Amino acid sequence: MDISRRALLQTSVAAGLAAALDWSSPAAASEAALRGTFGQTTPQPLTGHGPVGLRWLENTVPKQLTAGVTWGVPWPRGALSPDQAFALVAESGESVPVQSWPTGWWPDGSVKWTAHAISAAPARSAVYSLQTGTPAAPSSAITVDENPGRVQVSTGIITVEFPKHGESLVSWIRRGDAVIAEAGRLVVSRQDVPDTDGAEKVVNEQFTSKVSEVTVEQRGPVRAVVRVKGTHKKGKRSWLPFDVRFYLYAGSDGVRVVHSFVFDGDEKTDFINGMGLRFSVPLTAQLHDRHIRFAGDGAGVLGEAVRGITGLRRDPGAAAREAQIAGVATPDPVTWDQRVTSRLQWIPAWGDYSLSQLTAHGFEIRKRTSSGHSWIRVDGGKRARGLAYVGSPGGGLAFGMRNFWQLHPTELEISGAATEKATATIWMWSPKAGAMDLRFYHDGMGQDTYPKQLDALEITYEDYEPGFGSPYGTARTTELSFWALGATPSAQDFSDLADANALPPLLVSSPEHNHSAGVFGSWAPVDRSNLAKIAVEDKLAFMHAHYVQQVDQRSWYGFWDYGDVMHDFDRDRHVWRYDIGGYAWDNSELSTDLWLWYHYLRTGDAAGFRFAEAMTRHTGEVDVYHLGKYRDLGTRHGIMHWGDSAKQQRISNAGYRRFYYFLTADERVGDLMHDLVDADKTFMELDPGRKIRTDAYTPQENALGVSNTTDWGALALAWLAEWERNGDPIAQTKLINGAKTIAAMPNGWAQGGTLRYNLADGKYAEETASTVEVGSLDSVFGLIELMTELIVLIDDPQVTEQWVNYCRLYNGTSAEQIEITGTAWGGQNLRQAYSRATAYAAYQLDDVALAKRAWKEFRTGHAGYPESLVFGSTHIDGPAVLNPIDEAPFSTNASAQYGLAAIQCLALVGDHI
Repeated sequence: MDISRRALLQTSVAAGLAAALDWSSPAAASEAALRGTFGQTTPQPLTGHGPVGLRWLENTVPKQLTAGVTWGVPWPRGALSPDQAFALVAESGESVPVQSWPTGWWPDGSVKWTAHAISAAPARSAVYSLQTGTPAAPSSAITVDENPGRVQVSTGIITVEFPKHGESLVSWIRRGDAVIAEAGRLVVSRQDVPDTDGAEKVVNEQFTSKVSEVTVEQRGPVRAVVRVKGTHKKGKRSWLPFDVRFYLYAGSDGVRVVHSFVFDGDEKTDFINGMGLRFSVPLTAQLHDRHIRFAGDGAGVLGEAVRGITGLRRDPGAAAREAQIAGVATPDPVTWDQRVTSRLQWIPAWGDYSLSQLTAHGFEIRKRTSSGHSWIRVDGGKRARGLAYVGSPGGGLAFGMRNFWQLHPTELEISGAATEKATATIWMWSPKAGAMDLRFYHDGMGQDTYPKQLDALEITYEDYEPGFGSPYGTARTTELSFWALGATPSAQDFSDLADANALPPLLVSSPEHNHSAGVFGSWAPVDRSNLAKIAVEDKLAFMHAHYVQQVDQRSWYGFWDYGDVMHDFDRDRHVWRYDIGGYAWDNSELSTDLWLWYHYLRTGDAAGFRFAEAMTRHTGEVDVYHLGKYRDLGTRHGIMHWGDSAKQQRISNAGYRRFYYFLTADERVGDLMHDLVDADKTFMELDPGRKIRTDAYTPQENALGVSNTTDWGALALAWLAEWERNGDPIAQTKLINGAKTIAAMPNGWAQGGTLRYNLADGKYAEETASTVEVGSLDSVFGLIELMTELIVLIDDPQVTEQWVNYCRLYNGTSAEQIEITGTAWGGQNLRQAYSRATAYAAYQLDDVALAKRAWKEFRTGHAGYPESLVFGSTHIDGPAVLNPIDEAPFSTNASAQYGLAAIQCLALVGDHI
């Protein structure tokens, strides 16, 4: 079959394999829906779509939500217009109020992805049906009132005011006429020397947020989003820019918060020793009616009163004791045993409480009467769920942090609860921990020239360069939860809130639906239809489960580390190579993120989603620069996430974030992808090939040294994300120009020589000489996955032909390579990884022999895992290791590429396994 004709007939490789839908009919939305940048301008008939089933990710109906829930759903090309309305129907048949909006578009203008939001207010159903139609209206819709000085958002239950200037991000949170919390502000403290160097004099400074911009991003009827930006300020210094979003839902008393900050200090003099979000909580109840709650392990809850009346030498009476324990108003003290009432003033009032989680394996709760007095130990446990409460029977504030123990050192602090105004603080970095030390871990060891650095690379696999191991511009995002409650919650209700805070519920569509929509290229739901497929599926499942297990066994937790995994294993020490240069933290090397997301897509597994989610939060923030001279670049794998001198697009890769954005509509991740649209400018500032370059190269805007594989593939994934989101039109221009001008080269993506890229329009200069330059890393950072999607979007015969040639020839014979390109490609590495390229060529060419070759390459396992390798683990305990562990014959690079190769070979040529 002619390649170009086949491309015309197929919209998605994976969807074509399933043969579930016919994509051949053109379709488009109205011209207004195209928003001027995406797709055709001639309206075409839409095919429509039936109901889509939804379930809770963890397959359990949640008892509480963090204010509400937002999720994404994909749609087949040509099915729906962007202005399509949606209704949500519960299992009972009841219509649930839902807010819907498009987040992605197909090139023909039809909607590709939609986002949907429901509030915590309606009763929850085990399953839902998302249907085209008119949505039910919330009984109390979100309202937004804005003027030049502030924004007020009302959910019908609570009202929150956001001032547009000043220290506070939130002026107050009201429930009816009662102010539940006020003066919500960010606090940061720093010291000028680390705790570890024995300095005699330490300068401490306290900084408070200063708001610079407030934007209402959504205004209901179900969901409102308010974005607050600013810096932390003291005197003349402003630093640590923050970007905080507040999410409110109709009929809910909860507020979800996504807090992001960028480190822009000097790591040699700025040592952060506290970072938090703080509210003041007015208290008017008597001390014995003021309540404290902390969530611990499992379903555990610590409940106390500021002035306890249980356990005393004299008994106030069962009614008073039971009321205090339940968190309801106690009877009038005149009704108590007067031996207690007359002596209330002698009972200590415990005004300050703290739950600190300084490691992933233990938390401790302490309390004291007030500042200037000793703390006493209350209790402790292993892993707190990260929620606290201070208030009274008339209401109070529940406040918490997601991934509380995973992102240690953290703390929940209540102070002043015995006064008229308590302070509630979520410490994202606890002051009880040592100061944050972000300095590079060695002095350079004399590596002051490129030859020395390259020589050192040969022994530690670390690419060092003086000054490059800087954290300036790295970021971290944390999710927080607040509830303005009308009464002190029962122990069970508080525990339910804690569960929602620790693991926010999410609605999802099935792998079968997502696959039928034709999104994300070559993948298919798990297929165990024969023994050969079962064998591969079992290995994929075991490998993924092993990495999930390793996170916990190896304690891959902490503020800067959680979400990442280690790169390779030291089988002599029975540890991952945490202290060996480039073998330590993985930093997305060889597309670990992609493997994890494709695993979730095909399995629908909750643990798979949460694993990939944590990695997305980490790799898109910590491993990427958001400010400074390395902005929009990521850092290669190493001992410190920002330590290696290889600052490259392949790590900041927007393709690793697309899954999470479209599945959750997360605005922060959307920002990160958008930021990379102009990331090609980084090639003007930093030459990634500077240490090995032999020519006299000087960056010029119309002649940049951007490779046509690894570099271009990462840039192109950012442009693809922006294009499908109907963003900056330059993204579509550069994406298509780049693909077409690479395809116009004699050897396409295998073209060698001095390639020059034009920053203005994304075109490569014309190449006439037939040269070849192919490396094993060229396509393993998302290029294969990109091209699988791009080919069916732009429908360009030359692009298709050149890419299929590249895929067929990488693992081909020298004779085949010479026939097409005039040159043998040499002995290439990572042949198992590239078996999926062979599979893609086989699929496009309808070539059974090529399909069988793909499976042979996969089973041989070159630079990966051969079929003979036993996928199993060995349990090790005792003096050989610090803690009991399970070892398996895996390295992360090989695992990620094995996973991607298996998933795509099953989807593309599974019938020939």
